[in-house]
Formats: sequence, C-alpha cells, structure tokens
Amino acid sequence: MHAEVVRTARLELVPLEVGHAGEMAGVLADPALHAFIGGAPLGAAELRERYERWVVGSPDPGVLWCNWVLRAREGRPRLVGTVQATVTGGGAVAEVAWVIGAAWQGRGFAAEAARGLVGLLERRGVTTVLAHIHPEHRASAAVARAAGLAP
Repeated sequence: MHAEVVRTARLELVPLEVGHAGEMAGVLADPALHAFIGGAPLGAAELRERYERWVVGSPDPGVLWCNWVLRAREGRPRLVGTVQATVTGGGAVAEVAWVIGAAWQGRGFAAEAARGLVGLLERRGVTTVLAHIHPEHRASAAVARAAGLAP
C-alpha cells in the first residue's frame, strides 16, 4: 500500500511531501491543537525535519507510514490539515489520526477526510481501523463516529 491522492467532495488528500512543511507550519501553529495530544507547535524547519523522516518511511519493514495533507478545494486551494495511517499486520490493521488547523475547524473537514481515508484503507484490504482518541475530546470522537469507527 502507498499513499495516493484521495478526492472527497471538498478536499484532496495529497501524499505528504517535505515541501509542504512551510505551509503546514502555519496551519498547525495554534497551541490549542495540542490540548489533548501534548507538545507544542513546530516551526517550519522542525516540521521539515519531521516530514523528511516520515516520507522515508518506518525503519520496520512490517510498518507502513502513510501521510497526507488536506487541500481544501473551495475558493483558493489551501492546506487545512493532515491525516495519517500507520498500517501493520501485513496490511490488515491501520491506526489513523487527523488534525485540522484551528482556522478551519467546525466545517466538517475532519469527518470528510477521515471518511475518505477509511474508505481508501478498506479498498486496499485493511480490515481493522483504529483511532486513539482522548476521552474528553468530543469533536474527535464525533469524527471517528462519522468515519464509521466505534469504541
């Protein structure tokens, strides 16, 4: 399995490239995005280093890292967040996550992207999709439900 472009009604899930780091640093700059996951926003240089590691892939041959940036197609195309899947179990299991920049939250982008991602994974033979969600993060729990995931 590899990351490929996924189109939804309003988004394109575009395979992550190191060159996305500059724009994504701005998208992910709000410290509030870290309320449930910890840490702090990364600057463009730090994010570039992270993306360099991610695009190379996992050092474990049994683990596949698939990462996408989310490009909103409404108006002027712009990046609004990310989704990712860590695929294991010979391609049968995927752990997924999503982050939408604070300026674009509340528009349904996370649910739309998560549905697109889960659909791709299922078409590629993934039978188990997991998302680790903080018990107090109601918005993320709603995204998981919208994508067909259940506790």
